[in-house]
Amino acid sequence: MTYHPSSRLNKGQKLVRLIEWMQRRGGIRVHEVEALLDVDPRTFRRYLTDLRDLGLPVKEEGRGAQRVVSLDPAYRRSGVQLTLGEMISLRFGRALFDFLDGTGFAADIDQAIDRLEPTVSRANADVVRDFDGMFMAVPEHAKDYSAGHEIIDEILSALIYCNPGQASYRPARGEERKYLIEPFTLATYRQGLYLFARDVDEDRVKTFAVERFRSFYRIRKQKFSRPNDWDPRAFVADAFGITAGSPRAIVVRFSPRVAEFIKERRWHGSQGLQPRPDGSIEVLLRCAITPELRQWILGYGADAEVLEPQELRDEIRETLLSACRRYQSPADTTPTATTGTLFG
Repeated sequence: MTYHPSSRLNKGQKLVRLIEWMQRRGGIRVHEVEALLDVDPRTFRRYLTDLRDLGLPVKEEGRGAQRVVSLDPAYRRSGVQLTLGEMISLRFGRALFDFLDGTGFAADIDQAIDRLEPTVSRANADVVRDFDGMFMAVPEHAKDYSAGHEIIDEILSALIYCNPGQASYRPARGEERKYLIEPFTLATYRQGLYLFARDVDEDRVKTFAVERFRSFYRIRKQKFSRPNDWDPRAFVADAFGITAGSPRAIVVRFSPRVAEFIKERRWHGSQGLQPRPDGSIEVLLRCAITPELRQWILGYGADAEVLEPQELRDEIRETLLSACRRYQSPADTTPTATTGTLFG
């Protein structure tokens, strides 16, 4: 934790800072407080006396300037008592957001958990200390937001205070351009952040990948109102992933080799499953044809076959043939279908 000198604060403000630091897990060392508050040992002892006179359960452990001062965890449990299950949910939920490490998001989550952790009963204190070894999120192919935390902060502020934003954005394909947007919803998908926002010039809601913003400045003196009927879940209801679009009837047949795996997951809200006599299974969807849908199908190689619609079937076929040609040796005369399967 990084602290900043507070020599210009008055006594009341210094006491508030001291209480805040003492409530954090592990407390704070005396020599740190003396340096940060710019007080001598005698003045600091008076501060502790004042806090005790106010009824605060001040604890001191150790000797001299190296001793640690803190508040008894029971003080922080006043009015709040988390169960062990609630704390497990918080810590496991934090693990799911490891891809945000290095941003204000992650720092705020960590600080909130640190403040709440002492509210767990003493009987479960030892269990809480071992949480880091009990729960984890296996790293995925996460996007890196550590260098863009200022843009994320601007987006969050614009979202909360309903300020429009002047943004420079570069899509995955295409050139960078300027936008005037109204942020509606910030969403996570596959270890990434996405902003649903109204493009003011085109008067329609679009999906923006946060890492592709080159700049974002909220217009503090302006306000906008989100439509009363705005529902982010409805916006992506027809998407197979994060990209919105017009829904189509889609049928994909999966081979017996992967049929059990396909049945284990809910791939889309519109999903229907139709087992076949040969052990294969057909997945019936009504969703937009998006990059995420194409990647899902292609990930199963020869174990997936698009039956409908015909244009998607033709597109997947041409993509697979093109991939085969890349692996074709000079001795080969015709490309053969791949037999590999990539589980998503």
